[in-house]
Amino acid sequence: MSISHFTSAGWLAFLIVLVAIALLYVLVQRRRKRHMLRFSNMETLEKVAPSRPSLWRHTPVVLMLVGLVLLTVAAAGPQAEKKVPRNRATVMLVIDVSLSMEATDVPPSRIQVAKKAASEFVDGLTPGINLGLVTFAGTASVQVSPTTNRDAVKAAIQNMKLAERTATGEGIFSALQAIDTLASVLGGAQTPPPARVVMMSDGKQTVPDDKDVDNPRHGFVAARMAKQKNIPVSTISFGTTWGSVEIPDQDGKGSQRVRVPVDDDSLREIAKLSGGDFYTASTLEELSNVYKTLDKQIGYEMQMGDASRSWLLLGLLITAAGVVSGLLYRQRLP
Repeated sequence: MSISHFTSAGWLAFLIVLVAIALLYVLVQRRRKRHMLRFSNMETLEKVAPSRPSLWRHTPVVLMLVGLVLLTVAAAGPQAEKKVPRNRATVMLVIDVSLSMEATDVPPSRIQVAKKAASEFVDGLTPGINLGLVTFAGTASVQVSPTTNRDAVKAAIQNMKLAERTATGEGIFSALQAIDTLASVLGGAQTPPPARVVMMSDGKQTVPDDKDVDNPRHGFVAARMAKQKNIPVSTISFGTTWGSVEIPDQDGKGSQRVRVPVDDDSLREIAKLSGGDFYTASTLEELSNVYKTLDKQIGYEMQMGDASRSWLLLGLLITAAGVVSGLLYRQRLP
């Protein structure tokens, strides 16, 4: 029962009245004790007086005072932060579909596990969020523009096709453009809805060359643009360092096995530059857990709300307990 502030703090002044009642009760008890000590013959008093009263006799009064304190807090209108589902936000899911996703280091393959986990992520998002899908290999393509139609996104995920090369920056740029397009269509609001890009990739950027960090289409440049737009890019590095795939020779007569290790460093830097979070996953369970974490972060927001109900209910219960205990112990109210 945390409290940030009160909407009617003036009611807290009633706590002074409760303190006064408590002090009055203590004074009355002491006065009764003094009256008992006026008997000069203590032996006679012990014979005619009942056994020494138990401290439990104070329980009804204590319970009712505690209950009144809780009710006073409830009357003051306590406010606290609450986790509520978002109903105005945009999320772009950006998935790497380069040939390295054929690697079987994550059985049955990286792409099959990615499809399953991404579909679970879609199902976990709160209904009010607009979700879109971008896939990228040598180029990027907006498969589904931001929408609340989850079936359309899941269908596009299951139909993803692999292609050559990896243009990480293009994937981010395409996601940012889709977010801007939706914001312009919605209009009306003073500020665009909050947005987030969730990008899953398994390898190093090849288009443009990963070392050409000043290229305007580089992933780092795209991450800086996302930062300027206040759109964090959360990245997921998916796969292992020992993954490999069979690449056909150009003459088509054979093939060679090529290592396709994950590129944690570049994806970590993209997340850092954009203000997003970086995650790693090398199994279906780990990838699913990452998506569940993102579901919780993206799908909900903290808002101030009324927190008096719990104080009110607890106050009523404790006050009622004080009344009942008074009737049972003394056959009357304190």
